[in-house]
Amino acid sequence: MISSLHGVVLHATPDQVVIDVGGVGFAVAVPADVAHTAVVGEKLLLHTSLIVREDSLSLFGFADRGELEIFGLLISVTGVGPKSALGVLSHLTGDQIAEAVTAEDDAPFRRVSGIGPKTAKLIVLQLAGKVQAFAAPSKPAASGGTDVVTQVAAALVGLGWSEKVAAEAAAQTAAEATEAESASVASLLRRTLALLGPAQGGQARV
Repeated sequence: MISSLHGVVLHATPDQVVIDVGGVGFAVAVPADVAHTAVVGEKLLLHTSLIVREDSLSLFGFADRGELEIFGLLISVTGVGPKSALGVLSHLTGDQIAEAVTAEDDAPFRRVSGIGPKTAKLIVLQLAGKVQAFAAPSKPAASGGTDVVTQVAAALVGLGWSEKVAAEAAAQTAAEATEAESASVASLLRRTLALLGPAQGGQARV
């Protein structure tokens, strides 16, 4: 079992990275946020799951063990294969998945390519009681801060980024911005677009 890989990134696409570990290049399917942050020539640590099929061996990699565990839970759901599970983790954070399951809301899962209404309902039913540990603890926010971050994330989704990448980028920018910038949607959006890179604007990150 290959449980992790740590090496230099040789190549990266929106859904896969190739990592050189001791002279061997491993092709690893990854969520969109991992692919976005992977830099060719720099080291990357991935927590991995090796999926064995009759005609193939496939590696799926994640930035932390929490996402790896969620991936394992998702593929345990009837009708959810590794690629569909990766799609869910490309669009939703662990917190968003836990929130949707707890609220018995299958809408976020139906928005993921490859997940139909029946499968979305099964995800909610079969993961009930299993994902609460992955929910982010609630944090007090400055007045209006959360609303601004939410609006910036929504704007990024409208420009083509996935909900997960948009939410994480907006939150990161808000944490680094000045109080005045974090209170302005326009200012925070400009900073977040600069973080994501103008070359990616308007292109879907799935």
